[in-house]
Amino acid sequence: METKTSVKLFSEMAGTFALVLFGCRAAVVSGVGHTALAGIGQLGIAMAFGFSVLVMVYAIGGISGCHINPAITVAMLVAGKIRPGAAVGYIIAQFTGAVLGAWVLYLIQKGLPGFSPGEWAYGSNGWGEGYGAGYDGGSAFLTEAVFTFLFLFVIFGVTSRWGNSTMAGLAIGLTLVLIHLVAIPITGTSVNPARSFGPALFAGGKAWGQLWLFMVAPVVGAIAAALVWKVPD
Repeated sequence: METKTSVKLFSEMAGTFALVLFGCRAAVVSGVGHTALAGIGQLGIAMAFGFSVLVMVYAIGGISGCHINPAITVAMLVAGKIRPGAAVGYIIAQFTGAVLGAWVLYLIQKGLPGFSPGEWAYGSNGWGEGYGAGYDGGSAFLTEAVFTFLFLFVIFGVTSRWGNSTMAGLAIGLTLVLIHLVAIPITGTSVNPARSFGPALFAGGKAWGQLWLFMVAPVVGAIAAALVWKVPD
């Protein structure tokens, strides 16, 4: 039986909401950017994002495919696996979920006595002096494009006729953990335009000014992966 479009869109919104809330909350606790509080470490952030995707794949993968990432949706569109109208709906739902997730995180942080958001607040992505290890924009763009390519390469592979679809959630989630372990010091790790948009909307300042990179680079990497996978198909 065909799943209703409204159910698919709600699933994408809820999944992205969970990803942003779990992952970015972990980043806030660990002090990425200028949001230092306690500290669960880089591994804790990586696991929060990766496990969020892992559980959502098994929760909503059968409903919407669990894109919860505009870059994935664009890649699926290029690969011919989703119709343009459906892709637009997915992307709107994903950005909506990301904003709602960041809004809840904002409300939580407001209740902390003495909390000052500072630059790149709420787990925002960024680069340059004052963020992470201080990598420049060129390194940030390359990182986001290449690691999004690898992320989509795994997604296409594990869900293809050659892959093991029953292990898709585990493979995809663990890939995101690996990506975060490597890329957090460079950009805080996006590979997902919606994940970057939500926190930047509430953080403003440098996070908002640098948002363009996290809108463009992941999509570039995702399209490249889709084009590579169209060859054997």
